[in-house]
Amino acid sequence: MSKAKRKNSSSDKSGGSALGSSPSRISSPELRFEAQRAFVWAFVIGAIGLAIYISQSLLVIFGAMVFAAMIDGGARLLGRVLPIGRTWRVVAVLALAGAFFYWLVLFAGSQISREAAQLPSIVERQIGITFAWLQAQGFAVDINDIQNIAGNLLSGVGTLTRALGGIFGGLTTLLLITIIGIYLAMEPQLYERGVAWLFPRHRRAEFYSTASQMAYTMRRLMAGRLIGMVFEGLFTWVLLAWYGVPMAALLGILTGLLAFVPNLGALIAGSLMVLVGFSGGTEMGLYTIFVYFLVQTFDGYVLIPLIAKKTVDLAPAVVLTGQLIMGILFGVIGLFLADPMLAMLKVALERRAARHQAADDKLLEAESGS
Repeated sequence: MSKAKRKNSSSDKSGGSALGSSPSRISSPELRFEAQRAFVWAFVIGAIGLAIYISQSLLVIFGAMVFAAMIDGGARLLGRVLPIGRTWRVVAVLALAGAFFYWLVLFAGSQISREAAQLPSIVERQIGITFAWLQAQGFAVDINDIQNIAGNLLSGVGTLTRALGGIFGGLTTLLLITIIGIYLAMEPQLYERGVAWLFPRHRRAEFYSTASQMAYTMRRLMAGRLIGMVFEGLFTWVLLAWYGVPMAALLGILTGLLAFVPNLGALIAGSLMVLVGFSGGTEMGLYTIFVYFLVQTFDGYVLIPLIAKKTVDLAPAVVLTGQLIMGILFGVIGLFLADPMLAMLKVALERRAARHQAADDKLLEAESGS
């Protein structure tokens, strides 16, 4: 009887396991491992496709974070001299920024608008004179290519001159960046905790540390960028106006705005400055070249290193490559956000390398101790 009972019980167990197993279950460990790898690759490809599909929205969010970092840096700076709450300091920073742009719009409406209407014709005429001189010297230059390049350049200049109040282009995008950035600057800890909740509990301390370092780097980077913009715009304006260069105010504002984009911004601003300068004669053109190199040299070798060079040190070739790729993929907004995005990626990679190095050091200590 006992043997029969054991036989029946074993048959019940085998039947139960057969009934309980799923027909989609992969019994082979090797096949199950390969299926898991395929699922991971499918998930990664799907995530990349989703990121590309919503890339414009992601860039708007990142632009809002950059704007919030500017506001946060200004609020922290005011906190050193004004013993008031953070909310009031943020409001004060926004009020000062609004007053500046209000003055800029009023000034642009009276003087800059007239100069902006004349700038394309002056640039086009000077480009034609320059390439005519090159042809006279024996260089093979196609006039059609010249007109295409000039047309693209002037279209970009026209966009900048028409969008002095919104450097990212598009009032809707600028409005979204401004609103989201203000919300982020008002209560940064709230959104930081919300993002940290997405991570496992044992990884949250690591996230807070990385986010804090990113925020510090972004504040220093934006502080250097804003000070450079003000310096380049103001001194270009003053030096050009002192010599009597036409459109000094417009060139100063364009130089200040383009200073937000490293490398490319300085080249575009310098080209416009020199072209306008040579429209007034050789001496004026040489003077604009002197002003350009003077301002860029002081800003690049004296002003910026005192503020942000030790915080984020990006190779110029890497920055230029990132700007070209982001500009081709996402237009003006990608061009303006390429540098801050590269800085944040560098901080994340450096923190990750430091964690792995610390783990390796602990492992070596444990092995040497054993």
